[in-house]
Amino acid sequence: MNQENTRILKGDICYSIDKNTLITVEDGYLVCENGTSSGVFPRLPEMYAGLPVEDYSGKLITPGLTDLHMHAPQYAFRGFKMDLELLDWLNSSAFPEEARYEDPDYARDAYSIFVQDLKKSVNTRACLFATLHLPATRILMDLLEESGMETFVGKVNMDRNCPDYLRETDGDASADATIAWLEETAGAYSHVRPILTPRFIPACSDRLMERLADIQRAWHLPLQSHLSENPEEIAWVQELAPQSRFYGDAYDRFGLFGGEVPTIMAHCVHCPPEEVELMKERGVYIAHCPQSNANLTSGAAPVRRFLDQDMRVGLGSDIAGGTVLSIFRAMAEAIQTSKLRARLTGDGLKPITMEEAFFMGTKGGGSFFGKVGSFEEGYEADAIVLDESRIPHPQKLTVKERLERFLYLSGDDWVLHKYVKGRRLF
Repeated sequence: MNQENTRILKGDICYSIDKNTLITVEDGYLVCENGTSSGVFPRLPEMYAGLPVEDYSGKLITPGLTDLHMHAPQYAFRGFKMDLELLDWLNSSAFPEEARYEDPDYARDAYSIFVQDLKKSVNTRACLFATLHLPATRILMDLLEESGMETFVGKVNMDRNCPDYLRETDGDASADATIAWLEETAGAYSHVRPILTPRFIPACSDRLMERLADIQRAWHLPLQSHLSENPEEIAWVQELAPQSRFYGDAYDRFGLFGGEVPTIMAHCVHCPPEEVELMKERGVYIAHCPQSNANLTSGAAPVRRFLDQDMRVGLGSDIAGGTVLSIFRAMAEAIQTSKLRARLTGDGLKPITMEEAFFMGTKGGGSFFGKVGSFEEGYEADAIVLDESRIPHPQKLTVKERLERFLYLSGDDWVLHKYVKGRRLF
């Protein structure tokens, strides 16, 4: 044991070991060695006696949360035009705003605000869309590296069905720009990793998808995109790719739908059974974004079906379709939307539980990064110490009750301390 690389946190600790099992230890000890959890103990083991303890007695300590899907350039306009559906919202809000990132000065100003707020949030990990602009994407990566959080960032690819001011010349130009970005940033970061990011099938030509498949094979990169979010979008994909059996098949015919390389598909609101089966077979991660799906009138994803089939499910804020960074908020909304779906559709899918929602926001989504999102032995030691001072209660609550209350009542910045791989960020 290396004393200098050992960190011990004391407090009221809670974490998931699976989707149904929440572990709570009141007045317990979380031991981290070399950035990795050595476990949670009700009493400090003798081998650690005499080592410094960071005493947060009476405070909740949970794993850091993971946001599997967000658009960093959209943070500046969250909360605008929320009465529109997806495609109209993209054309009126998202695309014009993202075009501003051609200006590096604007990108630095906007991304600085975003990263500062993200660092203060409950999230320690995130998968982010940037824009197609290389200098701006590099600025975002630089700022995230400085923040100390662990992230994946993608330069967006789009060469059709978007405004001229935000369209790459063609598939080859988009792919070549992606290779240039990868070569320029290779080895430059310790905490930021690249991820291939075709925006969605409607914005990516067949040639672009073919080239991205070549890049993925050469660079062994994960991929993120969108899937079956909105009925109008799904119908559009069928027009553009009539040979595909369903939306996911339009990715799969290029080899870009999971398998050996980790893949995130955001939303998955209206997936037919054969699409769900292929996602399960290929190990595709589902980024459930309940607030965005409500704001953009997309619907309520059948998360119960995914969980019951032991599929890989995490949560996403989908900034700026969603308006709040906190994945605690996404947990609460995931529960709420599952209740509405159960009541309104009568499809027999039971609402998800608090334990399941917490699992999705921690270990479920965190697994995209490896052994992340739990305090089990061997997991990377991401932790947050939570501030309940703004929500006092007249009686003593259990640790589980306090955690559930925090899901519903907490704000974006109710974090006293944040640790990533055992490193204290603040």
